[in-house]
Amino acid sequence: MRETIAELQSILADDVKLRGVIATELTALRDKYAEERFTQIVNDPGELGVEDLIQDEEIVLTMTRAGYVKSVAADAFRTQGRGGRGVQGAKLRDEDFVDQIIHTTTLAHLLLFSNRGRVFRLRGHEIPLKERTAKGTAVVNLLNLQPNESIQAIVTTDDFPEDKFLMFATAQGTVKKTAFSEYDKSRREGWIAINLRDGDEVVRVVSTSGEDDLMMVSYRGVAIRFNESEVREMGRDATGVRGIRLKADDRAISLDVVRPDADLFVVTDTGFGKRVKTERFNRQGRGGQGVRAIKLTAARGFVVAAFMVHLDDEVLLASTGGVLIRTSVREVSSQGRDATGVRVMNLDEGHAVAAVAVVPSESED
Repeated sequence: MRETIAELQSILADDVKLRGVIATELTALRDKYAEERFTQIVNDPGELGVEDLIQDEEIVLTMTRAGYVKSVAADAFRTQGRGGRGVQGAKLRDEDFVDQIIHTTTLAHLLLFSNRGRVFRLRGHEIPLKERTAKGTAVVNLLNLQPNESIQAIVTTDDFPEDKFLMFATAQGTVKKTAFSEYDKSRREGWIAINLRDGDEVVRVVSTSGEDDLMMVSYRGVAIRFNESEVREMGRDATGVRGIRLKADDRAISLDVVRPDADLFVVTDTGFGKRVKTERFNRQGRGGQGVRAIKLTAARGFVVAAFMVHLDDEVLLASTGGVLIRTSVREVSSQGRDATGVRVMNLDEGHAVAAVAVVPSESED
């Protein structure tokens, strides 16, 4: 026992000897348990993506004719009475004006369709969030647009269902139906969405179920209602078929899905508008001349927007001067097809309504 104590004390007293003993014992342990490691130590990035760090909030996207885009918190625009003057939106140059408004969320997918028939995909949060009066960011800094190419239509969606379709409308009255899933691509450089005829351009793109009635409205206030079953499904690079037969001085400006208990909401560039019950439009065959949707006069101007609304919805209107107003659909009276409408937005001299967008009610959301 005394020999063991003396040996241990000598080890503790000699640092070199102590390290030698430690090395010998560790080597013996290594040799005794020398087996392959079953546990692997790897880097686990997990499933946390950028979207997981972003709160899903309502936003309003605006795009100007000169190609400046921005997102603004939806609550930045308070509801006002019909005929109000609105609040100042973007401070724009004299030659620029807002021509698109989209009500969406930060996590929604945005399909941006150009006038040349190409499509690009972004998420809502990728559009820079700005103050209500900010000018916005040039869209060419976000998308690889070609010369003289502009974004003409924006579709917002949370997913890409296989049983849904995208219906295109062009200025010359052509329509085309393609499966929604065909556009589930994340290529930022853009790809072909529709093959256009010479001189034609995309004016509207909407999502459909495959069995919907569609309402197509022209610049001169003519509308046609037809069922989408008359338009066969086509590939992305197809041209489409005739949706409405237009006069030489007219062009299509809108296409929307006829929804239950919804009215057609029509707005002119001079700030007049009305609701029209959809039952006032009989279903016709695709490619017909349509019927009058609103009576236009010199004071009423021409149709700038037309889409379906419910009574609990609200609408956002933007003027060429960058002023925006948000008002309840209920405050705009329901009238017949031959009526001229009521004042929806009071405009400054020299300004016109440039764009109109619907803000769905919470029950629809």
